[in-house]
Amino acid sequence: MINLAVIRDHVVSMLDKELPSILSYHNVDHTLDVTSQCLAIAKEEGIEDEHLLMTLQVAALYHDTGFIHIYHGHEKKGCEIAREQLPLFNINEQVIVDVCGLIMATKVPQLPNTYLQSIICDADLDYLGREDFFERGDNLRRELLEYKLINSNHDWEERQLDFLQSHSYFTKTSFKKRNPVKMKFINQLMQNRREQMR
Repeated sequence: MINLAVIRDHVVSMLDKELPSILSYHNVDHTLDVTSQCLAIAKEEGIEDEHLLMTLQVAALYHDTGFIHIYHGHEKKGCEIAREQLPLFNINEQVIVDVCGLIMATKVPQLPNTYLQSIICDADLDYLGREDFFERGDNLRRELLEYKLINSNHDWEERQLDFLQSHSYFTKTSFKKRNPVKMKFINQLMQNRREQMR
């Protein structure tokens, strides 16, 4: 019998203790948010199969564990951690393969190959179409500045707008629920850009 609560407690404890403190975006809060959004989107999409819902949630819990060790390529590292730990929770090899496929699908640019992969991709970037967009975005901005992956706030604003414009939700649920709000933010950022260019 697989106990999802035990896996969740284990992953949260591991992330709390081992994630670098400068990860202001890719942290426990983000992991739990993605996990709950996976479940919400899947249920809205009509998925009731407990096995599929469990697989999605396990993948969501592990999808950013690789950040413990590495920033670039964290998805692959997360799969290694999942492969090492999941047998201890009675997760069989096929589920581990599926979990790793789900983790790898979250790599940007997202290119999901399955329905479940589309769900975890949308859950991972759910905030792009939510009212806490600017708050969560600011956490990511601070993190990217810490890792010297952006040079300035202006650089961040340009990248954020480009990313939003190139991003698409994959599930009907996310497109319907999140895309209108995301489009509002795109228009807002474009307006900011026009004002700065005057």
